[in-house]
Amino acid sequence: MTTTNEQSPLLRGASAATLIAACMIAVLFPTSITGTSVTLPDISSDLGGGVAGLQWVVHAYDLTFAAFLLAMGSLADVLGRRRVLMFGLALFGAGSIAAALSFNLLFLDLARGLTGIGAAAAFTSVAAALANAFDGAARAKAFGVFGTCFGIGLAFGPLLGGGMSSSLGWRYFFAVQALVAIAALILSSRVTATATVSNTRVDWAGTATFVGALFLLILALVEGPQLGWGSIGTIAMFVGAAALLAAFVIVEHRQAAPMFDLALFRSRQYFAVCLSPVALAFGFVALLVFLPTYFIAVDGRTPWDAGLLMLLLTAPTLVMPAVAGNLAAKGVTYRTLLITCMVLVGGGTLWLLTLSAGMPLWELAGPLVVIGIGFGISNGILDGAAVSSVRPERAGMAAGMFGTMRITGEVVAIAAMGSLIVSLTSRQLGERIDGLAGTAYAQDPAGLANSMAKGDLTTPAQGLTTDAQSTFHAFASDIYSSSLHQVFVILAACCLVMVPILWVLLRDDKSPTSDNSAPVSAAANSSADAAPTGQVLTHD
Repeated sequence: MTTTNEQSPLLRGASAATLIAACMIAVLFPTSITGTSVTLPDISSDLGGGVAGLQWVVHAYDLTFAAFLLAMGSLADVLGRRRVLMFGLALFGAGSIAAALSFNLLFLDLARGLTGIGAAAAFTSVAAALANAFDGAARAKAFGVFGTCFGIGLAFGPLLGGGMSSSLGWRYFFAVQALVAIAALILSSRVTATATVSNTRVDWAGTATFVGALFLLILALVEGPQLGWGSIGTIAMFVGAAALLAAFVIVEHRQAAPMFDLALFRSRQYFAVCLSPVALAFGFVALLVFLPTYFIAVDGRTPWDAGLLMLLLTAPTLVMPAVAGNLAAKGVTYRTLLITCMVLVGGGTLWLLTLSAGMPLWELAGPLVVIGIGFGISNGILDGAAVSSVRPERAGMAAGMFGTMRITGEVVAIAAMGSLIVSLTSRQLGERIDGLAGTAYAQDPAGLANSMAKGDLTTPAQGLTTDAQSTFHAFASDIYSSSLHQVFVILAACCLVMVPILWVLLRDDKSPTSDNSAPVSAAANSSADAAPTGQVLTHD
């Protein structure tokens, strides 16, 4: 297995190629998530289609990305991370080209699903390869740079997607993604070779049951609000997901070389690292999706202005990963960094209880910047902590499950927050139905709640006099703000409850630089991370 010395600089030979490829991928994939949502109006004008079909331009990518992460991570361990990385980039590039050439909405949705599979293969492989290419302090710094690049994609994706779609057309947004993927593919041929287990077969039964379970779970979460949470279809999807997940556990217990060794969760550090992005999805990602609609609906900002305002939340993610990586390299423990992260995100979300219509920028900056700093710290350490928690030959598997937890947490957080906002807003509107008199939603508070959640308070007020519009806007904005305040308390609780959990799970945490990998529990060392007897390590 090829690794650099702990004291080696980041940019040298194959290790430099690995880091640069990782950074390109870290910018590209979140951009494909956050930037695509801004192109949807132009896609609708060009290709037509209903709201559900348009939503699947985003959801198809998210769903396949999350569903295939673990499977692709395990394949990378078996087939070689460089091979799976190159396959993933090729598939991502092909899917992006197909998206750019789409002739109808269904074709575009299918192309996006293909792109998501490629993203899953490349993302897990490059995270594992990055851990293999660096040791100790250099590894902590490398993952700090990796996290910074991820923050760049997250922060500027909406501006890039919106700007390119407005100036050149939405197809160019996907075409540029394809070009970046091709460039990364060429570079990935020089990525550091990694160890593989030569005589291990692919766990097809585990792959099928896990992908099927996660696919049905995410599908139910995405389609639940449209079909109804109590509908037969939604319930059937949840039941099917539970049945397949149970089958996955049974299958993995019987496999000599499972796709995911469940014993990995015996490592307290790895378990803690996998829980962290789920909590942070509620404290950060959900805000990233729904705060812009509040600014558009309540404050009357344009989408571009709302996107610029969200830089208060996302800009710290450009700086803090490198800071966190340097702190980890200097001996600050993952326990200290993660607890700090949760306190900042949870505390900042509680600070957002001051949010109100027309809130001055300087008052809004405080909570948004604090949340962004906390989330930025996590970007600098979580990926490295996940793959450092296990032995090198299991890094792909560890990265796959960690990525699955992160993406699934984001999908759940977005779906849950969206449903909760609409439900709370609808209930309050129903209790004060007189305030809707004269509007198109006079007897439809749920319809008005959905309109507000989409960022539209203009259409419901059409037909009212100027004074009546002003009164209605103030009334609706007050209710919308009140609903968000209740949601903020729940989101903050999701982060703050993690503080004592992390305190306990990481009580034996050491400095990331104390040895070549972060500590793993004795149980995980004895079973999860030990290469099966008779297997031979080779290079790809």
